[in-house]
Amino acid sequence: MHFDIRAITLDLDDTVWPFAPIGARIEQVLDDWLRIHSPRTAERFPIPAMRALREQVFDAHPHLLHDMSALRRLTLARAFVESDADPSLVEDLTDTAYAVFYAERNRVECYPDALEALARISAKLPVAALSNGNADLVAIGLDHHFAFQLGAREHGAAKPDPGIFLAACERLGCAPEEVLHVGDHVEMDVLGAARAGLRTAWVHRDDAHHPHWPHDDIQPDLVVPDLAALADLLDAMHGATPASSRTIPSGTRSSGTRSSGTCP
Repeated sequence: MHFDIRAITLDLDDTVWPFAPIGARIEQVLDDWLRIHSPRTAERFPIPAMRALREQVFDAHPHLLHDMSALRRLTLARAFVESDADPSLVEDLTDTAYAVFYAERNRVECYPDALEALARISAKLPVAALSNGNADLVAIGLDHHFAFQLGAREHGAAKPDPGIFLAACERLGCAPEEVLHVGDHVEMDVLGAARAGLRTAWVHRDDAHHPHWPHDDIQPDLVVPDLAALADLLDAMHGATPASSRTIPSGTRSSGTRSSGTCP
């Protein structure tokens, strides 16, 4: 069985770059900033307490789970208020602290395979970034690989909601079955995209040679250990069909290779 694709939608966090190192740096940079600019807040909310506060804010505002920026600002504002910061300064402190957070949020280090693979893939097919996070590809310096970036905040709903996948397909000018969604998350990426009618590629970096797919009812069309392996699959068919319509064997699993590289 084969299928044709005309475009790709691509998750970012934990697909193009690992998020855990970014999250750890954000916590430390914010803590360092607070110790200088709002010591009482730093004392009241050291890193573990700030992390717990963030979770409380997220739990209290489920209607904002598509807007990570709004939730982050709410967390910072609450931290300032609960640490008895001058009420007249809370808004300015929140704005400045958020700017510190956002600068660090966009300082990413790509997986070793990602940069070269992105260049290879985007040379063949239009690629749209599709993310629940709030990374800015322009600030990161990777926007030239993408036709556009569609975030959950912009769309108004987060993956796995089918609407965000379908909105991306519409902007790409493709039917859902002509678009391959690529991502690491079982529910948010693979199941969400499949239920919206897209083809799916599961990027499974952990235990790449023996991937375990946890569902029987929905299967990913492709399982790859990294983006380099996906680029290899596309390269293998290069020239066999026009760039606007490339055919991939359904269910392909590839071990792939990795190349070095870091984000700008």
